[in-house]
Amino acid sequence: MSRSLLDLSPPSESHLKILDVIRRIPKGRVATYGQVAELAGLPGRARLVGHILRNNPMAANVPWHRVINAAGKISVRSGEGPQMQRRRLRAEGVTFTAPGKVNLDRHLWRR
Repeated sequence: MSRSLLDLSPPSESHLKILDVIRRIPKGRVATYGQVAELAGLPGRARLVGHILRNNPMAANVPWHRVINAAGKISVRSGEGPQMQRRRLRAEGVTFTAPGKVNLDRHLWRR
């Protein structure tokens, strides 16, 4: 059993801030991991955003598919996650300039 399944402690304030920012990303827009960290008041913590999206059960209740890497690409990982992310983004009208690369000029969330 993974550690995250055994940990019943409440999420940290940082985790809640990150999840709140992700909830605010509008349909048809994307944000980078670094952008989410910055808006959560945690500059330089892009990896923490990725960690939370991978390991926090609460992340399933936010539009995780709207978070991409700084290059505008869907991050590589195992399983069907990347394909599901691409399908969800396309269903929201997000366009791609190359395989796996979001058209940031059109779709980057500018808050």
